[in-house]
Amino acid sequence: MLDFAIFAVTFLLILVGAVLYLYPASRQASGIPGLAPTDEKDGNLPDIIASSSLHEFLVNLHEKYGPVVSFWFGRRLVVSLGSIDLLKQHINPNRSLDPFETMLKSLLRYQSSLNGGTGESHMRRKLYENGVTKSLQSNFALIQKLSEELLAKWLSLPEAQHVPLCQHMLGFAMKSVTQTAMGSSFEDDREVIRFRRHHDAIWSEIGKGFLDGSLDKNMTRKKLYEDALMEMESTLRKVTKERRGKSFNRHVFIDTLLQGSLSDQQILEDTMIFSLAGSIITANLCTWAVYFLTTSEDVQHNLYKEMDRVLGKGPITHEKIEQLRYCRQVLCETVRTAKLTSIAAQLQELEGRVDQHTIPKETLVLYALGVMLQDSSSWPSPYKFDPERFNEELAMKNLSLLGFSGSQECPELRFAYMVATVLLSVLNKASTEGYKLMEGHESGKGTKIYWNSNRKTLNPGRDEGTLRYLNNRNAATSVLLSSLQYPACHKLTLAPSSGGRGGERGGGERLLLGSGEGIQW
Repeated sequence: MLDFAIFAVTFLLILVGAVLYLYPASRQASGIPGLAPTDEKDGNLPDIIASSSLHEFLVNLHEKYGPVVSFWFGRRLVVSLGSIDLLKQHINPNRSLDPFETMLKSLLRYQSSLNGGTGESHMRRKLYENGVTKSLQSNFALIQKLSEELLAKWLSLPEAQHVPLCQHMLGFAMKSVTQTAMGSSFEDDREVIRFRRHHDAIWSEIGKGFLDGSLDKNMTRKKLYEDALMEMESTLRKVTKERRGKSFNRHVFIDTLLQGSLSDQQILEDTMIFSLAGSIITANLCTWAVYFLTTSEDVQHNLYKEMDRVLGKGPITHEKIEQLRYCRQVLCETVRTAKLTSIAAQLQELEGRVDQHTIPKETLVLYALGVMLQDSSSWPSPYKFDPERFNEELAMKNLSLLGFSGSQECPELRFAYMVATVLLSVLNKASTEGYKLMEGHESGKGTKIYWNSNRKTLNPGRDEGTLRYLNNRNAATSVLLSSLQYPACHKLTLAPSSGGRGGERGGGERLLLGSGEGIQW
């Protein structure tokens, strides 16, 4: 598997924070162009903070110094690679350890994965991947049911109801992940709400507290984090005990782990990682996919035509997903344009070379994926949302190399692709029943989705990045996006039309999605 995994944006903060736990400091000079330390103790951390995010810091650094740059995190040398060609020189496809998984487990104080040999790590990784595959196959109908419930909820709301898209997608993702990973105990909404509360408490500290050391300085926050982690672990242990040695109608992720030779602690760790990572990745992919579709009427039309041709009036099936090639292009372009993950990394175990530069041993090497994904030499018109670019084999190869597609994609992203495809098929099916997703304003054709850009994030408490304008397919539409997580605050309208295919003027009830407290789904 490729030397890094796809993850949500807070991943970029985890990477550098975890290194401080895992490895000793290094002060060896590299000769690679870049920044000298701003502070003897903190290195270039003040520069990163001033840039609002590590991604923005790397964008500026690569623009100034080129595709290979260096800086200092504390007293540790960091090298960042900002081009696909350099990435090809550096990656080692034979590594069995996933560096994100290793670092995340370290931050959670999990050590069992760090003590095994290469063979054991490879076996455990394959078991993890098989667990995701089998749970998707067994729970396909469940994911479709949850998608239909979400659509029904939207359609049941009064015309003026304002609903936060990101909150709904996170709720939908958590329902999908928890029931697919741990079974029917999470059919109770109270369990999902409890899971979300603990998830948010853990994730917020992983994203910030470990980077700046503020978690250990604030005992109230630290206790909240530790209590949430303890409660979530207690829930996972309870599920493990309930399902061990028993047979159930639906096979879930944890069942595969129980069939292996893992210890209870290893089962807990892997289930925790899938629950945390799967929820964030799935929520972000679904949020951005809906966002970009509502800003491009042409893409919606092409997606509708493909699904109508492949699915007809019937429901989506696991077997037919492979035929939805354009839908996969839409999701790939969503991942690329939204920069679903901005950074990945690995530790340079031995001295190595990239281009004409020597990378010293024990250097943290960052893969600036966000920089690579907006590199015009690899992606013509990089700020344009254009799924057609993935008709070309080279584009798919580049995306696969970055770990976003093909055999290199991580299990959590594979899960998210499946869930997002099912959700889009359900939304598309609404078009055949008198509903149609369209861009723009009330112009007399079909049902409209309105995006009212007002420079306000849907969840400003979770967005740490600098807001950036992104020019998408419609040149007249300038959409305000967060470079780190969610689309800007907008309103989405879904209204029934009088025509069966959504071709005539619509009327009646409408659904609004945007910012505000709204309804928790």
